Amino acid sequence: MDEGNAAASERYETRRRRLLDQVALRETDRTPFVFATRFWAAAYAGITYEEQMYDAEKSAAAFEKALRLLEPDGYTPSLYIYGPTLSALDYRLMQWPGHGTDPNATFQYLDREYMAAKDYDEYLFDPTGYCLRHYLPKVAGAFEGLARMPDFASLSEWRFVGAMRAFGRPELRASLLRLLEAGERAEEAAQKSAAFVKRMASLGFPSVGGGFCKAPYDHISDFLRGSKGCMLDLFRNRDKLLEAIDKVSELLMRGVVEETRAGGTPYVFIPLHWGLDGFMSPEHFRTFYWPGLRKVLLRLIEHELIPVVLWEGDCTSRLEQIGDIPRGKAVYWFERTDLVRAKEVLGDTVCLRGNVPTSMLVAGTPDEIDAYCRMLITKVGKGGGFILDGAASVPDEARTENVLAMARSVHKYAN
Repeated sequence: MDEGNAAASERYETRRRRLLDQVALRETDRTPFVFATRFWAAAYAGITYEEQMYDAEKSAAAFEKALRLLEPDGYTPSLYIYGPTLSALDYRLMQWPGHGTDPNATFQYLDREYMAAKDYDEYLFDPTGYCLRHYLPKVAGAFEGLARMPDFASLSEWRFVGAMRAFGRPELRASLLRLLEAGERAEEAAQKSAAFVKRMASLGFPSVGGGFCKAPYDHISDFLRGSKGCMLDLFRNRDKLLEAIDKVSELLMRGVVEETRAGGTPYVFIPLHWGLDGFMSPEHFRTFYWPGLRKVLLRLIEHELIPVVLWEGDCTSRLEQIGDIPRGKAVYWFERTDLVRAKEVLGDTVCLRGNVPTSMLVAGTPDEIDAYCRMLITKVGKGGGFILDGAASVPDEARTENVLAMARSVHKYAN
């Protein structure tokens, strides 16, 4: 190993260990900074958001340029090179740069009801069959022909053989061909993302990406019932919703452990949407949201993985309750919750992450950023258990000098 590679390897291991020690609530030589974004790297490199999603080489070059500028202790490898796959699918759950939104506007999820309340029983009885023949044909054009897919679980003997005629139907055959194309695009994106992570590791940058999971309630609200439908179910379909949450908490875990370990990191990202203050009462949170989420967290921790939970919005009223997990095994990334208060309540339980305000990174000054980061480092970082980051990652419109001030602050101030 030459001198340059040896130095990069040493930087990689030092950064990786610094992050893991903070997760374990151990004090380190300094507070670590991690870099996560959607399209800020594209803006910094001078390419459009659409180019980032459709051109893997440009996306990787832009992200590498950002990492070399900021020198973070870790990063989320969110290249977002999903454009070709989304186009091949004719995906309908979101709009994305140049395809429903402006080429320089971020993607937008579309909050719609894709599963009617009357379908709970059918979904609960056979979630896979329901998804194949009813749900998927609604969310992407490439899946429309799957409405003709045989109900395999109901077939035996010669009925099974006879049901193969479904694959001769033009609609199903067309969908299968479209899905082959989408699969090729998805595999290409996965391979290029893996190559990028490997290259960044050779430069000394550890990935804090890895696995992905959801809170069971959020999965139902985001992808099946929609926010309005799920909120009505809190009152009108209480028992069915609880039964679905229990089912989904098991379904969501399928493959997560294996996928995370294959990525070479222990981190599992879990963004939260509908259980925070303003969306759900404390009573509903205790009944419908936290039990399912806690079950997912405990399962991940049992497999020696590290849940990284992004509490989008404010969850001040939840702080005492959400500490009911094993000590030093998870990261709670707070967007708007007061981190000093969170440190008082949760500092002996979880590593905190965040939360330089989005508004400050976009419209503030480097001096304001520096002062805010100093406050976080000295108060929240005291004794360990803190990782500096933007409140909800680095916003696309953030000023470069402000992001740089945030990145450099961890080298200026002691915990």
